Amino acid sequence: MLRRRKDEVARELPARTEVALMIPLSEGEAALYEQVRLAAVAKLQRALPELDANEQRIQILAELTRLRLAACHPRLHDPRSAVASSKLARLIELLDELRAQGHRALVFSQFVGHLALVREVLDAAGITYQYLDGATPAAARGERVAAFQGGAGDVFLISIKAGGTGLNLTAADYVIHLDPWWNPAAEDQASDRAHRIGQTRPVTIYRLVAADTIEARILTLHAAKRDLAAAVLDGTDGALRATSAELLALLGNEPRR
Repeated sequence: MLRRRKDEVARELPARTEVALMIPLSEGEAALYEQVRLAAVAKLQRALPELDANEQRIQILAELTRLRLAACHPRLHDPRSAVASSKLARLIELLDELRAQGHRALVFSQFVGHLALVREVLDAAGITYQYLDGATPAAARGERVAAFQGGAGDVFLISIKAGGTGLNLTAADYVIHLDPWWNPAAEDQASDRAHRIGQTRPVTIYRLVAADTIEARILTLHAAKRDLAAAVLDGTDGALRATSAELLALLGNEPRR
């Protein structure tokens, strides 16, 4: 199947800049993350020898998801945790900077629970926003997109699976990815909600990455897999492009700075 590159289809699009923001974990976050990582390693060492290849893959992905949640926010691992999230603090700082300069932003996460925690902080700070996830009714979905395009809300919080395609959100000129998704092509499609025909301003895309964690390793995996991802139909689960050995490597000892 022949797929035309975006820069060949729409040469009139403004510039697009992508930035990875590495966010160091606090001491408490790092301790929690290491606890979750060691538990995952121990569990897989016990379980994998008894499983077939497909079952091994499922088990590995389940443990990696737990680790990714711990890297995003301590409360995604333990709802009772009192440990603050460095990533969430950096997000609010970034949004404050953008709003002060007259910019508006799309904020994507694959975890609805992560977006819920962001909503708590935005509500407390009085930051106006629109919201969309897979449970949003079709009618409300259109209304919220139209409202944002019309100027209602400084931020649009979006589940990447629910809003990664089919939306025109050119009222935003910044895109923030809260957590790296397995498939870099899916992230690109989500970013395209702002960087598309009708956009008149340069678009900046931030990826908030918990430093020295599985998230940084996923970005490395992205670099190795991006060419392959571009050749596969949209919507395919990017995790399928990684071997079990590559997935297990994501659990390896993280080099602490």
